[in-house]
Amino acid sequence: MSAIQKFSEERLMKVLLAPVISEKATFVAEKNEQVVFLVMPDATKLEVKAAVELLFKVEVESVQVANRQGKQKRSGRFSGRRNHTRRAFVSLKPGQEINFTEEAK
Repeated sequence: MSAIQKFSEERLMKVLLAPVISEKATFVAEKNEQVVFLVMPDATKLEVKAAVELLFKVEVESVQVANRQGKQKRSGRFSGRRNHTRRAFVSLKPGQEINFTEEAK
């Protein structure tokens, strides 16, 4: 049984929020052959793996996740905080690639 069959397809469509396109994410992508995604705060590694395989039709080797704390910000006398985020670093099997620049089909 593959990882995709364990979870509902509706849930997998919601797990990945956005790819992270930044200088650090690009450096990680080139050096370690990983892709960085912003994921739901309650997403598990297995769900992220299944979602990437379902949406991009690639094979995933491993997934690491990192929780980032929101920064404290203030505007005048009012202080607040940005939302906490969860990022997934997805390692693809050799020969696999995800290209975000091509148009969606």
